[in-house]
Amino acid sequence: MRSRWVLTAAFVVVASWSGQRAGWAAEEFPVPPPPLSEDYFPCMEKCHADMTPNPTPRELEEHTDIKLHHAEQFRWCLDCHDTQNRDKLHLQSGEKIDFTESYRLCGQCHGDKYRDWKKGVHGKRTGYWNGKKEYLLCAHCHNPHSPKFVLKPDPDHPDTTDSRPEPPPLVPGSASLDSHRAATHGSGAKH
Repeated sequence: MRSRWVLTAAFVVVASWSGQRAGWAAEEFPVPPPPLSEDYFPCMEKCHADMTPNPTPRELEEHTDIKLHHAEQFRWCLDCHDTQNRDKLHLQSGEKIDFTESYRLCGQCHGDKYRDWKKGVHGKRTGYWNGKKEYLLCAHCHNPHSPKFVLKPDPDHPDTTDSRPEPPPLVPGSASLDSHRAATHGSGAKH
């Protein structure tokens, strides 16, 4: 009797987990077209249709303008781009995806950023709070081959290579965020 209960519980857990996994894969986000170069894309139509794929990691003779600075000691083009159809990307599972779903590819390694992106905390999302939304792909802000996001240099320290983010948005109706803080938190006011 006990073994039947254990088997039933294990089946429920596995079925539940499988359903969740399928839900993750089926989750879609409306995005504008990816920023692909018209010189190269569609890749199969432009160049790769008549090429025999060479999966050996090497320095490319073509695409000399692309420099891989994205875990390059561990990564190679075909870790993301599909070997047989260069107009597709592929996940670690081997599933082929369109460039419009590249967020799924990025999310395999950058899970915390992917989670935040889906919630609208990372990246740019426009639309309604409780309605239709549109998300920018990772590649709209980050070069996928060299994704480190370089922010504007600090004008107070022009000789440094440090970067700083833009200031937060102003609160509607306030002249500045500081005036908003003073108005809402006051100096010595009891809350």
